Amino acid sequence: MHRALLALLAALLASGPLRAEGEKIDCDNAMSTYEMNECAGRDFAAADEKLNATYKKALAAIPDMAVDDPKFDAKSWEEALRVSQRAWVTFRDAECEGHVPMFWTGGTGTTVAVTGCKTELTKSRTKSLKESYEHE
Repeated sequence: MHRALLALLAALLASGPLRAEGEKIDCDNAMSTYEMNECAGRDFAAADEKLNATYKKALAAIPDMAVDDPKFDAKSWEEALRVSQRAWVTFRDAECEGHVPMFWTGGTGTTVAVTGCKTELTKSRTKSLKESYEHE
């Protein structure tokens, strides 16, 4: 038990200074691994939120874009987009969580690299959906 507590304390100290709850991180000047990971996580969360909103708009646009053909009606089109989105998420996660870490071999930059990959692919998917479904 004593060794486990010492190991936990050592891990916490090695991870960098502890932050007070609510302490702000300047993501433009992130220096520590903790700060970089936190900022990358925030960027991904924002990109994912935008993707989800865009995806919902795309689904809502389908009825106006569909035609009266069973192959291209709204229900079939919606299902095709849902299947495509699920496949895209599977690809993104395989690429970023499976492939990208291989280049880092467990180094401290792995988390930022994985999260950055997910952010960039998510932004790209959002752009693609907007170009296909949002016609102003």
